[in-house]
Amino acid sequence: MIVVTLLAYGCPVQAIVQALDLDERTVAAWRDRAGVQCQRVHEAIVEQGKLELVHVQADEIRVKGGRACALTVRAVLVATDGWAAYPNSIKRAFREKIKATAGRGRACLQVWTDLCIVTVIKRTEKKRVVEVIRKMTFGKHEQAKELLKRSQGGVVWNTAFIARLNGTIRERLAVLTRKCRHAARRLRALETGMYLVGCTYNLCFPPHELSKTKHFGYACTPAMAAGLTDHVWSIRELLSYQVPPAPWAALKRRERRSTHPLSAASKPRRALLRLRKGVVCSTTS
Repeated sequence: MIVVTLLAYGCPVQAIVQALDLDERTVAAWRDRAGVQCQRVHEAIVEQGKLELVHVQADEIRVKGGRACALTVRAVLVATDGWAAYPNSIKRAFREKIKATAGRGRACLQVWTDLCIVTVIKRTEKKRVVEVIRKMTFGKHEQAKELLKRSQGGVVWNTAFIARLNGTIRERLAVLTRKCRHAARRLRALETGMYLVGCTYNLCFPPHELSKTKHFGYACTPAMAAGLTDHVWSIRELLSYQVPPAPWAALKRRERRSTHPLSAASKPRRALLRLRKGVVCSTTS
C-alpha cells in the first residue's frame, strides 16, 4: 500500500527503490498491477455511471516516446483552448447519420444541432495571465450559457477543470512533464500509470477547490461531486474493490439450413461390396 500510495503521488521509482531497498522491476510490476485494477474500477464506476453529458472541457497532453514504445443526440457544451485543430475535430466527433432524401442512397453525416463549442484563449506576459479571451466558435450563445449554468462548471466559460487534471498528471508522471529528458519506453507502463493517477485523483484525493465552503464545505472528490460515490476512498479500498463480472449470456448456435432440401430420389447412393466369382467388386444399390 505504501509503494502504491507513493507512486500515485508521483514519487519516482528510483527514489522508492533507494528508500525501501526494493528491486526496480518489483516496483514497476506493482505499478502495472495497480494500474490494471484502477482501470477495472474506472470502467465499472466512472464509465458505467449514469452521468448527464452537458459540459465537456478539452485540452491536449503530449508524451515523449522512445522507439520501443454510439451516443444519443443531446445538448453539449465543449470548452477548448486556442488550438486551431479542436473545432473541426469536435464537429467530426459529434455527428449523426441523417437520411436527407427518400429512396436508395447513402445517409449523410450532420453535426449535432445542439452542439456548442467555445474557445478560451489566455494571453500571458512574463508568465502571468493578463487577458482571457472567450469567444463562441460554434452554436448559439444563449444555449451555451444555459448549459454552463446546468453543469455548475463555473460562472464564465473556462477550461480550469481539465487544466487542473492535466497539471496533476504532469506533476505525478515524469514522462508527461514538459521539457523533460524522460522518455516513455513502454506504452503499457504509460497507460497503467495514467490510470493509477487518474483513478486516485477521482476517488481518493479531495481537491482544495471542491472542499471550499462555496462548493460543498467538506472533503469532496470529483467522483463524489458527480454523484458516483458518497465517501472518499482509500488506496486499500481501491485496490481491494471487487469489480462485478459482466452478466452471463448464453451463446446462440447458428445452424446453416439448406434452401434446397434433398429429396429421397436425389440422395446419394451408398456404395456396397458384392462378391462375384471369388472377386470383390464395388457396386451401388
